[in-house]
Amino acid sequence: MQDVSTLVAQAREGRPRAVARLISLVEGASPQLREVMAALAPLTGNAYVVGLTGSPGVGKSTSTSALVTAYRKQGKRVGVLAVDPSSPFSGGALLGDRVRMSEHASDPGVYIRSMATRGHLGGLAWAAPQAIRVLDAAGCDVILVETVGVGQSEVEIASQADTSVVLLAPGMGDGIQAAKAGILEIGDVYVVNKADRDGADATARELNHMLGLGESRAPGDWRPPIVKTVAARQEGVDEVVEALEKHRAWMEERGVLAERRLARASREVETIAVTALRERIGDLHGDRRLGALAERIIAGELDPYRAADELVEGLTRG
Repeated sequence: MQDVSTLVAQAREGRPRAVARLISLVEGASPQLREVMAALAPLTGNAYVVGLTGSPGVGKSTSTSALVTAYRKQGKRVGVLAVDPSSPFSGGALLGDRVRMSEHASDPGVYIRSMATRGHLGGLAWAAPQAIRVLDAAGCDVILVETVGVGQSEVEIASQADTSVVLLAPGMGDGIQAAKAGILEIGDVYVVNKADRDGADATARELNHMLGLGESRAPGDWRPPIVKTVAARQEGVDEVVEALEKHRAWMEERGVLAERRLARASREVETIAVTALRERIGDLHGDRRLGALAERIIAGELDPYRAADELVEGLTRG
């Protein structure tokens, strides 16, 4: 058992080992998880959480690294959660070395952590919300969350980030993918990366057209900007940061940021409650109560929905 209060104090001092141990406790669903979250609760709510998503190959890792560089120039502490596919053998992150972010590895103002999805759908790891809390409490000013390559169901980042950045690249069929994945609804800032390639202007025009088709915005509503970058050369990255800051200011002015964070906390509570309930139901296999309900269904005395209601009522009563 680790001394949670000591770990939290060390994390607040910016010690990477303490941050790593706290996130490991979260990922491993440690028996100390409740103690960790209770200790972190008063220390959170200060970090700006930016989610980056997009199809594989658009340069998410390179763009994330470029944003780290830009924010560090502003003197901000940056945390990075890079969510990778899971190894089918170990369950660990397949790209856990984060080679493309190695330039920041020795910077004490940057903390980078790879997390495996472990089969969780939505493009994020199941422990991502709690890991974000750890980085927030550890004093990160900005937390960048890079998701697995986006697909039709992988838009969960919109529910975990203050601002969602959707990356596209020319020549990759991203226009079709954008419509298919529903990411036109989740993007707050759009970035056409690899803008030195042919077709970058066409991709930006197509995206602007598609955004216009899907608009139902009132005057004063946020209009997602489209920024062209060459992240590998740090070109256009300052403009992305400027767009992010403008979106944050707009959200703060209109109360949207508070609403998003309230919704995020509500979903987190709901997820924890549903997970706990599912675990308790899983423990019932072979239990007398479940068998008795099943017998009543077979006898025609009870329908499955009413049986489920009685089961949930019994579980919630303890």
